[in-house]
Amino acid sequence: MLKKFIPFLLLVAILQGCYVGKTLLYQKAGIYDYTIFKNNIVATDAPHILPTSAFYNQKSFPDNILPLAEKLKTTAFVVIKNDSLIFEKYWNEGSDSTISNSFSMAKSLVGLLIGFAIQDGYIKSVDQYACEFLPEFSHGCKKHIRIRDLLTMSSGLAWDESYVNPFGKTAKAYYGRNLYKQMTRLKVAQTPGYTFRYLSASTQILGLLLTKATGKSLSQYLSEKLWKPIGAEHQALWSVDRKGGNEKAYCCFNATARDYAKIGLFGLHEGNWKGKQLLSGEYIKQSFTPASNLSDKDGNSVDFYGYQWWILNYKNLKINMACGLYGQYIIMIPQKNVVIVRLGHKTSDQYIGNYNADVYSYIDAGLSLAE
Repeated sequence: MLKKFIPFLLLVAILQGCYVGKTLLYQKAGIYDYTIFKNNIVATDAPHILPTSAFYNQKSFPDNILPLAEKLKTTAFVVIKNDSLIFEKYWNEGSDSTISNSFSMAKSLVGLLIGFAIQDGYIKSVDQYACEFLPEFSHGCKKHIRIRDLLTMSSGLAWDESYVNPFGKTAKAYYGRNLYKQMTRLKVAQTPGYTFRYLSASTQILGLLLTKATGKSLSQYLSEKLWKPIGAEHQALWSVDRKGGNEKAYCCFNATARDYAKIGLFGLHEGNWKGKQLLSGEYIKQSFTPASNLSDKDGNSVDFYGYQWWILNYKNLKINMACGLYGQYIIMIPQKNVVIVRLGHKTSDQYIGNYNADVYSYIDAGLSLAE
C-alpha cells in the first residue's frame, strides 16, 4: 500500500528536508544502522578479555524462555557472575565480535560522561544551567533548565517521542544532519524540574553540552574516560549527524555484547574497575537513585528513573538498567553480583509497569543461569 504513495511522499520529503526521504527509504530503525550513517570511532587499546567462570556455559538457556528469546530475534545473551563470564549465547547473525546499536542505552553512557565531566572540572555540578554552555538556552523558560533536569528527564521541553511519524522530531533527529540546530531551537512546554517526561531531546542536549564543556567529541571523551580504561575488546562506533558533526547522544552507540557487559560491571562496582576508582562512587549511587522529587504523568512519585538509568524493584531485588529500543538491555543486579546483557531485533509489545514485559523474562533467565 505504501508503494502507491511513495512518489508523493518523496516530493513531500524534498520539501521537508532530506531526513524525511531517509525515513521513507528505511522506514524502520535497525540494530545495524551504523552502516547507513557516518560514525566516530570510540578507540580502545590493550583489550581486557573477560575471565570465564569454571561453570562457563555448563547450563543451557532456560527452555521456558527460549521460545520468547527466539521469537523476538535475540542476537546475544551474556551473563556475568562475580566478574566472570558464566554464560553467553548468540543467535542468527550475532557473535562475540558483532557490534550492535544500543539505541537508548546510549543515554546511560551520556549520564556517566556528565559524571566524568564534573569530576574533571569541566562542569561544576548537576545544578549548573544548560545556558552556561549553550547560549541558545539563555532566553525565556529555557534559561531555567539545569543539567539535573536533563539527566532526570524533567526538562519540560516540547518534544514528541514518536518513532513512527516520518515527519516528527524523533525521525528528524535520527536521520537529519544538524542536531545542534534542531535541539537549540526547541521550546519549553512545562516548567523544568517537576514532571518526568521521557524525551530523547534531553539526552541530546546533554551530549551537545558535554562537547561544549570538554572541547572533545563524545566519542573522544568516552574513549579516554571509559572505553580504554575498562579495556574494551573492540572499538565502538558512535553514529553522527554528518561527517565532522555531533554524535546522536540519545541513541546510536554501537558495541559488542561483551563490551556492553563491561559497562554493566563498571556500574555494578560503582565506578571502580579492577581496584581503581575511575568515577566517583557517589555520582554512580546518585545515578541509580530514583528522582523521587519528580511526578510522573499520573502524579505519582518517580521510583523508576535516576540520572539516565532505569531502576526496577523485582523479586526483592533492586535492579539498575540501561534500556534501548527493541529490547537492548544492560541489567545490573548488585545483590547477586550479576550483569545481564540482551541484544536483539524485537521486544515484547506488552508492558508491565514502565517496562516491556520481556525484560522480566531475561532477568529470570540470567538469574537462573547464574545460580
